[in-house]
Amino acid sequence: MPFTIRPFAERDTAAVIALWEARGLTRPWNDPAADIAAKLRVQPELFLVAEEGDAILGSVMAGTDGHRGWLYYLASAASRAGEGIGRALVAEAEARLVELGCPKVQLMVRSENAEVIGYYRALGYADSDVVVLGKRLDAAP
Repeated sequence: MPFTIRPFAERDTAAVIALWEARGLTRPWNDPAADIAAKLRVQPELFLVAEEGDAILGSVMAGTDGHRGWLYYLASAASRAGEGIGRALVAEAEARLVELGCPKVQLMVRSENAEVIGYYRALGYADSDVVVLGKRLDAAP
């Protein structure tokens, strides 16, 4: 593997945000810097980056409540597509969740994002017979 996976460090912030923006993960109502700051307060060891030299090639945030694990912000550099960066990040996040005794992991993908849904299906993820409900607790729309 020509890249390494390690926990996120604050020096990675600008590169990770640029990666998320380039890959279409950011939304106007989510401040990525605030999302990073929040993650660094809770299970920061589950926020991972893939790097080669000084370049950030990918990221994934994971977390668990002790029953379910979640994956967020999986991204890899478009210029390195097909090299297994995203797959390696998912595998490492899953392994760390298993080490914490987490029996299940899940994620959410926007329903219109068919390409990403197919990607996760290829990694062994399947539709769950659930309805995801959400409620904003901040002032965002």
